[in-house]
Amino acid sequence: MTTELVLKSRTDVEDFVRGCTFYGTGGGGKPAHGMRLLLEDLERIGEIAVSDRSVVRDDAWTCTPFLMGSIAPATPETAARLENAGLGRRIGMADRVLTLAVQELQAYVGFEIEAIVPIELGGGNTPAAIDAAMSLGKKVINGDFAGRAIPEIAQGTPNLANMPSHPTAYADEWGNVSIVKTAVNYQLAESLGKMISVAAVGLAGGAGLLMRAKEMKELVIPNTLGECLIAGQTIRSSVAAKKDPSEALAEATGGWVLFRGAVIKKEWEDRDGYMWGTNTIDGHGNHEGHTFKIFYKNENHVSWLDDKPLVTSPDLITVMRSDTGEPITNTEIREGDFVSVIGLRGRRPFETPEGLRILGPKHFGYDIEHVSIEKLAKENRLIA
Repeated sequence: MTTELVLKSRTDVEDFVRGCTFYGTGGGGKPAHGMRLLLEDLERIGEIAVSDRSVVRDDAWTCTPFLMGSIAPATPETAARLENAGLGRRIGMADRVLTLAVQELQAYVGFEIEAIVPIELGGGNTPAAIDAAMSLGKKVINGDFAGRAIPEIAQGTPNLANMPSHPTAYADEWGNVSIVKTAVNYQLAESLGKMISVAAVGLAGGAGLLMRAKEMKELVIPNTLGECLIAGQTIRSSVAAKKDPSEALAEATGGWVLFRGAVIKKEWEDRDGYMWGTNTIDGHGNHEGHTFKIFYKNENHVSWLDDKPLVTSPDLITVMRSDTGEPITNTEIREGDFVSVIGLRGRRPFETPEGLRILGPKHFGYDIEHVSIEKLAKENRLIA
């Protein structure tokens, strides 16, 4: 059975971006940027079609565009770095650096790339990958390589399968173009990309993970873009029906409401091309008297209930506004926000020893054993 996803209206786009932001687990790019790109595509071409992996012939070439860099908010120090670097005038396609990166990769390898695969799910990065496909007249696949947002390109299924990341083309909003011809491993591929994004004082668009469709079909996590649309629709419909959006979404996605309360502390720093930080939430309602902390490296990865480890990556931890159900990125969350936290089981490829090595809590520097959210629920370690 093929699964084609078609966005035909503004409501479809809003639902889709909202759902992408939910699966973005606090990162995944700026939803406002993703919304604008897809609405422009919708106006230009009438509808946005996302294809099932089966429709691409096995010998076709595919690639993956991605945004590389920190999601930290702009500060006066950012403006000073831009001025010191002489970066004052953006290029005409500054909003579409992924399109430029795909074009540069295609020019470098000298053959046609026929389909685009998002690297992750996120309110900015997934729509931007779709936009690149729409802008270049290519298919975009209903699936991705992570089933969530990830801070490092190493944290996708291609790395688990030892697929090369190179060659990779990078383009930024200032007009700089770079080609990473070879990267000896994923750690170096990530470091090289981060060096480029840090030099650009923000984000750079990359295009890599070049592979035949036959290989892509084995590695892609299928139908995840459809899951995003369903999540966004669930939030909208529950709010319209005056129902609790977090409860409705947890039921629709097979997840759990982990915590409810007010953000009382947001700690963050912009370091090495990532936004690092911890959000602390003071419990309300059934969670009164408890605190919940979430560590993030762009995305949410480790949580603690009353200072005891709880849900960790590769399982998903997403924060949403308690009243509207709108998912909140770590860029936008503020002290005083009333929020609900939802946890979901991660994708099965990352539950393996190698998957946990690249995406589990120890990868982020915490000496914590990952316990699946399903096991935590069975052991009644989640507060109702």
